[in-house]
Amino acid sequence: MNAASDIRIRTWVAGTEADVRSGLLGFVSLEFGPLILDSLTVRRTASGRIALSFPERQDRTGRRHAIYRPLDDDARVAIEHAVLGELARQQEVTP
Repeated sequence: MNAASDIRIRTWVAGTEADVRSGLLGFVSLEFGPLILDSLTVRRTASGRIALSFPERQDRTGRRHAIYRPLDDDARVAIEHAVLGELARQQEVTP
């Protein structure tokens, strides 16, 4: 499966000015085949790179668990490239 060709952006919600100052650029919801993937965040890292963060939950002991995530680093890169490329094309996020 080519992850990039199966992804469509449903919604984009830009972060507030305070969010952006802290590195949170916004929230994105995707269609991925028959699934809707909500609550992805687009962030600017400390090094200035723009990256996707996938949702997670925290258990009672404070341990974090992914709600969903890419299978491996190649999948993460393909998904990031597709999403960030489309957001740049729509002029929502500038790399």
